[in-house]
Amino acid sequence: MSDHAADLPAAAAALSAEDRADLVNALKDKLQLLAGNHVDVLETLAPNVRKRVEVLRDLQGQHDELETKFIEERAQLEAKYQKLYEPLYTKRYEIVNGVVEVEGITNEPVPAEDPPCNSEKGVPNFWLTAMKANDILAEEITERDEGALKYLKDIKWCKIDNPKGFKLEFYFDSNPYFKNSLLTKTYHMIEDDEPILEKAIGTKIEWNPGKSLTEKILKKKPKKGSKNAKPIIKTEKCESFFNFFNPPQVPEDLDEDDDIDDDTVEELQNLLEHDYDLGSTIRDKIIPHAVSWFTGEAAESDFEEIGDEDDDDGDGEEDEDDEEEVQSKRRSKNNVQIGSNMQTGGRAQPDRGNGQRTERPPECNQQ
Repeated sequence: MSDHAADLPAAAAALSAEDRADLVNALKDKLQLLAGNHVDVLETLAPNVRKRVEVLRDLQGQHDELETKFIEERAQLEAKYQKLYEPLYTKRYEIVNGVVEVEGITNEPVPAEDPPCNSEKGVPNFWLTAMKANDILAEEITERDEGALKYLKDIKWCKIDNPKGFKLEFYFDSNPYFKNSLLTKTYHMIEDDEPILEKAIGTKIEWNPGKSLTEKILKKKPKKGSKNAKPIIKTEKCESFFNFFNPPQVPEDLDEDDDIDDDTVEELQNLLEHDYDLGSTIRDKIIPHAVSWFTGEAAESDFEEIGDEDDDDGDGEEDEDDEEEVQSKRRSKNNVQIGSNMQTGGRAQPDRGNGQRTERPPECNQQ
């Protein structure tokens, strides 16, 4: 894929006539299903009231057709502005990585008395700093991870259509930790309007010998008197941001009659929701607003938004669960239901309010 902006395909600028017709039919089907489920209710109504409800149902149908047009026009508007964003993302990439220099900075030799940092190109640790400023991502980044994330040059994302979903792309400079220059994370969604996560797929990281950040090496001394004098060496999984590229998997070979432990289902549900939360945070917040996260301005704004939602109980006492509630509200904005054969509780909706989810661009361009 190109590292520079590319024109959007015309097909992505709006819903096709066929897609629009499918969407209208889907809405009508839902209305018909709803009507079928409530036939008994209508029959219990007085004749005059029933006629009024029938007129209301017709109004609802007109509303749904308008909503379909709104979705189409919104897609056109978002596609238009995505094209306008791309040159800005390209310039950001070039400045961050020292490809170009900003006005007012010369290439003259740095005086010996000047601090060494004045000779650095671009903006060192840009993406690491931006990601650590976000509470959700900061929890995933360990001190060991920071060394590798300093080599992160760029993060991009794109919409995928077959199957539907989106893909994140992480571009790395040559580094001592792994051989990959590109790590990807792909989310396959069953539906777009009410997202159901089918599965997530990550790149297999080709770690250099002894450099894996997702495993730690344990050495155990042999027992006294043991014939084997060599220490016992084993590896153990450990916390790391790079576990993000090895997401939890939903079993695909389950039958409806299979008895799955509720605790197992709940644990997997939580893991998948957390994984999707990380991906959507990077897509919707970090990539479009990376500079503001780097400077800390986005973190302050994000905290104020959460704080405004809290009710003041007026008792002057601090709630011990305040921090946990704040984190819960942050995480609840991007929950998604599990698809496949794993059956869980109610459907969690995407953020459609003040979170201002950014719609998917049609292809991975320079971010």
